Amino acid sequence: MITTSQRLHQAARPIWEACHAHPFVTGIGDGTLDPEKFRYFLLQDYLYLFDYARVFALGVVKARDPELMRTFSANVDAILGGEMKIHRAYMARLGITEEQVFAVRPALANTSYTNYMLSAAFAGGTAEIVAAILSCSWSYAEIGARLAEQNPASLEHPFYGEWVQGYAGEEYQQTNAALIALMDALAEGCSEEQYKRLEEIFLNCSRYELGFWDMAWDLEE
Repeated sequence: MITTSQRLHQAARPIWEACHAHPFVTGIGDGTLDPEKFRYFLLQDYLYLFDYARVFALGVVKARDPELMRTFSANVDAILGGEMKIHRAYMARLGITEEQVFAVRPALANTSYTNYMLSAAFAGGTAEIVAAILSCSWSYAEIGARLAEQNPASLEHPFYGEWVQGYAGEEYQQTNAALIALMDALAEGCSEEQYKRLEEIFLNCSRYELGFWDMAWDLEE
């Protein structure tokens, strides 16, 4: 029997393939991406991750089961203390301080995306919260794994290699696999109407992911 996460994955496949083929993503893979575009992306993505953590935090608020509360709380900590390590390492290499990041205005595509995730999280329950989160986590896990598989040299690139290693690495892949399992657990036994709501959130966030790559490629003001 097909799982909820498998259905979501299949529904989002055309959007994700567009992400894989995006010149920003392929530029990371072959090392040709303009560093100025990556710098812009880094700043915007760092701001994004704070709101991404807030979506997880709403899971702590809405969860009734103590173990589920701990799961959401652990993910907040993993983002603020784990995933952001990649960003902070690049910020150090580029001479960017956290104070300078917060002086940057989030682009409209960034604000629209995070506002949508937070809105879906406020309006829904824990399943809707995970659906909003999962498209980002899963698409990055796929991008990292595919770049590493298709071009192993990308892992050793002097500038972008650390980024590919971070998202292709076992720790990130395991964290994402746990989110997929959580999605299936929370959606178990849901009606078709409830599934369609989860799919709507997942697909919209996938579209926002594609728009985020466009935003960085175009250096949206």
